[in-house]
Amino acid sequence: MKHLVEFNGFHAAFGTDGSKEVVHGIDFFINEHETFALVGESGSGKTVSSQAILRLLDIRYSGEILFEGKNVITMKEAELRSIRGKDVGMIFQEPMTSLNPLHTIEKQLAESLFLHQGLSRKATRAVSLDWLFRVGLKSAEKRLSAYPHELSGGERQRVMIALALLNNPKLLIADEPTTALDVTIQAQILDLIKTLQKELGMAALFITHDLGIVRRMADRVAVMKDGRIVETNTCAQIFTAPQQDYTRRLIETDNRVESPLSDPSAPIVAEVKDMRVFFPIKKGFFRRATSFVKAVDRVDFTLRKGQTLGVVGESGSGKTTLGKALLKLEKSSGVIRINGAEVQNLNEDKFRPLRRSMQIIFQDPYGSLNPRMTVENIVGEGLLIHRIGTKEERHSRVLAALRETGLDDETFLSRFPHEFSGGQRQRIALARSLVLEPDILLLDEPTSSLDRSIQFQVVNLLKDLQQRRGLSYIFISHDLRIVRLLCHDVLVMKAGKVVEFGPMREILQNPKEAYTRELLRTAFA
Repeated sequence: MKHLVEFNGFHAAFGTDGSKEVVHGIDFFINEHETFALVGESGSGKTVSSQAILRLLDIRYSGEILFEGKNVITMKEAELRSIRGKDVGMIFQEPMTSLNPLHTIEKQLAESLFLHQGLSRKATRAVSLDWLFRVGLKSAEKRLSAYPHELSGGERQRVMIALALLNNPKLLIADEPTTALDVTIQAQILDLIKTLQKELGMAALFITHDLGIVRRMADRVAVMKDGRIVETNTCAQIFTAPQQDYTRRLIETDNRVESPLSDPSAPIVAEVKDMRVFFPIKKGFFRRATSFVKAVDRVDFTLRKGQTLGVVGESGSGKTTLGKALLKLEKSSGVIRINGAEVQNLNEDKFRPLRRSMQIIFQDPYGSLNPRMTVENIVGEGLLIHRIGTKEERHSRVLAALRETGLDDETFLSRFPHEFSGGQRQRIALARSLVLEPDILLLDEPTSSLDRSIQFQVVNLLKDLQQRRGLSYIFISHDLRIVRLLCHDVLVMKAGKVVEFGPMREILQNPKEAYTRELLRTAFA
């Protein structure tokens, strides 16, 4: 079988002098038509290696990366441009930062079709629409005129997948392609990629922490640790007879832990009644509202002290909007009580002091971290705003928060967000929230960018913090395996409405609604 891609003694190093080497002489190949998975913990060098195929990072490379026999590392820029987006398509981990915020979805799709195929505007619109339908984007025709910030995380990821496949590439690089998608859409997207591989004879390089995806998709697997490949084998051999202890640890993650027991007698810290969040759809010259998107429609729920409420449902079901409305980051109607006090009608000046006790971790850590600020300034910003402690005390609290989240290297304080992996950035976002010692923490897909072993470390950290501090969490996620481990109660949403609400254990054992049963079947198949 012919090799499409070959890595021969490949090294990658950051720094102007190449002093910080992060990939240390790796070797692997990808055959035509096959699916190759690169797995390992966050920071192992997976993304750096995959992006080197297109030389997307301005860092030092050495060794060889051959694409169809040509060395990408020594390739001239004009030749590189001819294969980027045409022969090699890429789905990035964080779609919000890889889509242009100033251009509509249609313009971004059309640009690639025009550059590589020379299609007219009319033709690009038809092809773009076809691909948006194929990747499962609802109301695709309306979405063409939307900007990235107007789409949910899952919808943005589907646009990225369409953008990567528009030109029928020979190789698809998929860097965590389904992290932002709910389990039902994830299954559809993976099936779509499989189908397209057969139709187009396309090879795929999957970079993922989800071993379920690896087992389902990959022909062969390479396991990375600390910039080195520790094991390469067929998918079947990796899962049935792993040779290395590190590989065994990745595979032997315990998924059989029971959900925590819900305590209905615990004090209520947050209560919502009849919450509604409607977004107007404006048309015509005067931009009058002609209809509304009912993102949250008559929702009731309670959050109890020291417990976790999971909010689950498909992408676009209103999960994130519900959480933002609770924290008054989104306008809503209805009743919101925090520790028994009505806060819905408080103005911003009166509500601002309460914000310290209610923190949020966003789905996309790179988009929510200021790229011009160091880690110390990012994590310590809240302390400064709320005038907490002296400069030395703030420094100590920032260090302590970072250590709690597993970032115990003091040199991290002076580094910037782009110098960290996706998983490390999410831990920085967690430290930024924890440093203020909140009572309520809204976690919007906080583990979506983390590999499975780190996900469970974060879950255990959250459990430990909850027990020690009596924290209450609202945990928004499409990953029902993680929800099962952390959540006492669960709220199932569909199209802005509550489908089912109750103790996690009860709903796992006896789901009453067909929609809930389908979510559970897909997640635990």
